[in-house]
Amino acid sequence: MSYEVRQHPAGARGTARPATTRPQTNDGPTRHLRARRVRRALVFLGAGALAVPLLAGCSEEDQAGSPLAPQDIAPVARDLVADGGTLKWAVDAVPETLNTFQADADAGTSRIAQAVLPSMFRLDAFGRPVANPAYLESAKVIETEPRQVVLYKLNQQAVWSDGREIGAADFVAQWRALSGKNSAYWTARNAGYDRIAKIERGASDLEVRVTFSRPYADWKSLFSPLYPKDVMGTPDAFNDGARRKLKVTAGPFKVEKIDTAKKDVVLTRNPRWWGKPAKLNQIVLHAVARDKRAAALADGSVDLAEIDAADAQRIDLANRAKGTGTPLQGAGGKTSVKKLRDWALAHGFDSDQVRVGKTKLRKAITRYLEQQQELREVEVRKSLEPTYTQLALNGSTGPLADERVRRAVARALDRTELARLVLTPLGLPAVPVGSHLALSGQAAYADNSGAIGDQDAKEAQALLADAGWVRGGPLKEQKKGEKAAGPERRTEDVSEGGDDGEYIVGEEDDGKGREDRHGDGEGHGGADGDGEGHEDRHGDGKGHGGADGDGKGEHEESAGEGESAGDGDGHGSEHADRHLAQEGKHGGAPGAYAPKGTAAPAAAPAGPLAKDGKPLALRFVLPSGPGSETLNSVAERISAMLEQVGIRATITKVSDESYFKDHIAAGDYDLALYSWPSSAFPATDARPVYAKPVPAADGSVNVEQNYTRVGTDQVDQLFDQAATTLDEDEARDLIRKADARIWAAAGSIPLYQRPQLVGARKNLVNAGAFGFQTPIYEDMGFLKKGAKVSPSPDQG
Repeated sequence: MSYEVRQHPAGARGTARPATTRPQTNDGPTRHLRARRVRRALVFLGAGALAVPLLAGCSEEDQAGSPLAPQDIAPVARDLVADGGTLKWAVDAVPETLNTFQADADAGTSRIAQAVLPSMFRLDAFGRPVANPAYLESAKVIETEPRQVVLYKLNQQAVWSDGREIGAADFVAQWRALSGKNSAYWTARNAGYDRIAKIERGASDLEVRVTFSRPYADWKSLFSPLYPKDVMGTPDAFNDGARRKLKVTAGPFKVEKIDTAKKDVVLTRNPRWWGKPAKLNQIVLHAVARDKRAAALADGSVDLAEIDAADAQRIDLANRAKGTGTPLQGAGGKTSVKKLRDWALAHGFDSDQVRVGKTKLRKAITRYLEQQQELREVEVRKSLEPTYTQLALNGSTGPLADERVRRAVARALDRTELARLVLTPLGLPAVPVGSHLALSGQAAYADNSGAIGDQDAKEAQALLADAGWVRGGPLKEQKKGEKAAGPERRTEDVSEGGDDGEYIVGEEDDGKGREDRHGDGEGHGGADGDGEGHEDRHGDGKGHGGADGDGKGEHEESAGEGESAGDGDGHGSEHADRHLAQEGKHGGAPGAYAPKGTAAPAAAPAGPLAKDGKPLALRFVLPSGPGSETLNSVAERISAMLEQVGIRATITKVSDESYFKDHIAAGDYDLALYSWPSSAFPATDARPVYAKPVPAADGSVNVEQNYTRVGTDQVDQLFDQAATTLDEDEARDLIRKADARIWAAAGSIPLYQRPQLVGARKNLVNAGAFGFQTPIYEDMGFLKKGAKVSPSPDQG
């Protein structure tokens, strides 16, 4: 299990929730965050000086770029798709509710809403909102003074499944339910709806006028999805009426039934759908655990499933022309149990699965080989999720409360190496994420990482020295009961098994460590957790696995080999980056560089850094459950990079159930890894993630969703200005300036965009790894016999 961030139909973030199973791509903890909440405000500070150096010399289009990986859905024209059939689509669980605005809504809830409900806007392949022609003829701001007015002109054919026209009454009911004025509605998010002053009918029943009490730049995020007034009209209907049924819908499909016993949600064609008719008769969303999906794809119980890297490798292996080979063909069928176990481990079996007798193991291998034959009908479709993984630094207490130490951590990291560790083995572009607030291809994207600087061990050491952390300083003997630097540790959450719960990178193990420190040539667990291969830090090159854990991994680039800022790759000039970084001296966001003249040792001498008698030690909290293998590998690589500049990281593994609630949200960690989704509406959705924590009346601190506890007034004001400007270019520039300041504060370090791996039946078309784009459900189906997938189909 992990914590996964998913996008809602309009691209929103929300409150943190645990994912019900392993992460989509074996990437470890990510946040399942949902609610948009009301935001707060602050002061602006000379943003021109911040942004101009960073953006100079690049056109706006150059800054936004294109998606790093295209979607992979086997696209074909509709006339090549057979009519009829049932698509069996794996989901993590049967949703607890069909109301996306409730706190326990999940990714399954959003998927159903996309198929059965109106959305005024949906996301295109670049992650940008576009009007949905099935419901809208047009939508635009028609007045800005004295108030902002948006006029929606609805498609005259758009009707609910009960025959009633979609109209102003539905917009009004949804606004009143989500405005936040009536606490009887148990809503999880109300951002934007709380800015509406009134909604009224326009010149005809097909026009809806929405007047705002104050300007709202992200108005396109509203009414997506739109529920019928029957659901939104009363608190009882909102709270309970749409949890297990949706009687009235208005999409290409409708909800036929929810079968909790079979773990199915059955969607069928909507006979009142006015658009292009759905090709499929049914879509069945079937709950399948992540570790059961390869088997489900093999036996045909699902046709489409998000999978992890290990299952993707297994499917690729099945499709190789020469087959997989078998260990069961020894002389007289007497293959030794050791060889069977070695073969099983090399082919992704868990260690527990091979600790059985020879007969059971042979049966398991036989079944595996049968499934491999069946998996030849399946292929892997891959792209990048609209989600990125970050390193979070808890700035509320301990050494990381000092921004110089946070910046030193950032300067110690080779983010390109970390991206390669995860993405290169999957054949995906290993490009570090350059923004907290958008991803490559989205309008607000710009690589602002120059505000903190590239990897530079000398700069990191200089920053630490300026903060008072020096080598060879006296260490006080810690008294019994005395707290170490950093947040208080919740020992009850540490996984059992001694060293399995705690691991200090850089210390010798007891012979069962994760790395081969003595060059014995034996493989150790790699990124996919199959027990083969971490990097060999002694450089003997003897059989240590790389990111794919095959025992043959190549060494990653050494620290400090990355490109420096100012090389023409979009970071801006070195002078410009230093200008931004040093801005704190004049009341702005301080930067990533130590004061001029601070000594920086040429090489890291032996001995830990210390200050006031305490060593510089950080607690790196990770989950311990299935699906965290890649996460563990990334954490260990980060810890090794930190060790090179004198920062000791202790990896502490905790239970999946407590990881987010008791550690990330509670602030009981120094370093952690989890993921955020990118949003099409960052001014609204990212605001609570980076808002400056505010003391509450009861003495507590309101951090909203800012789990690093690092925020500034300047960033808050930039968000507020971006949310209220109706000039799209100006709003984009304000978001980019906010991102540069977030980088300089070093509360979180974006690492890489998460891989999106999907197992799909080979004849399934217009479905797979969707990337940014909202799926078009009516076009999904199975290829007609004799038809072929065209690389550039006409989707007309």
